[in-house]
Amino acid sequence: MKYILLFVLGVTIFSCNNQRVLLLPEVEDTEIREVLDVSTAYIFYDETQPDSTLFNRKNLIGTTNWLVNVDRRLTLKQAIPHIQYLQDKRRKASMHKNENAKNYFTCNDKSIENLGFIEFTDINYKNVDLKNDSLNLQMLEPSNELYRKGFLEGAYITLSLVLNKNKLIQHKDKSISLIEYIKKIPKREFPIVAEGFSLDLYFDKSLSYQDYISIKSELKKIEREDVIVSPFEFIY
Repeated sequence: MKYILLFVLGVTIFSCNNQRVLLLPEVEDTEIREVLDVSTAYIFYDETQPDSTLFNRKNLIGTTNWLVNVDRRLTLKQAIPHIQYLQDKRRKASMHKNENAKNYFTCNDKSIENLGFIEFTDINYKNVDLKNDSLNLQMLEPSNELYRKGFLEGAYITLSLVLNKNKLIQHKDKSISLIEYIKKIPKREFPIVAEGFSLDLYFDKSLSYQDYISIKSELKKIEREDVIVSPFEFIY
């Protein structure tokens, strides 16, 4: 099956006599602007389907880099199961496996008016229940007191971030912007010896894919060596 791709506001796909439009998420800037040796998958917004999604993965070749095009109108509840399927397919591949092949989300990079890409090869998605699951959410506030206790030398201190569509971290009755939160995380200081801080991300399943990618793009701008983003992402 042959596809012609036109990336303008989204992806227009012509297959036989059918036409589908996939609206890519928009971001201000991406670090990755070119990916070679690729094959593609599409997760369309389609109101005629039971879950409003149409998943096309027929063009994927296991030894290539995968470009995953997700319609920005979808919610995480709709998109994540298909993304998990692709992650599992990549990890379970045995024959003709390419250890260097990566997975990327495709975006519209407004700063260059062209395509940009966000890698998600190592991301692990996990569904959780914030109310009923036993979760370590007490470490939301990056206070100096928290920094000075409860960890071993060489370990990362885990800070759990419950994020919403406005890039705000929600905690109790307060909200703080993601960037301001990062600024409040204390620097490593003598005599404390630790690798730094690891950020666990919690996303509402009703969050739009556009908002999700906006947050992911924002996190890529962190310029602190002592702050890392965990590869585990929790959907609640």
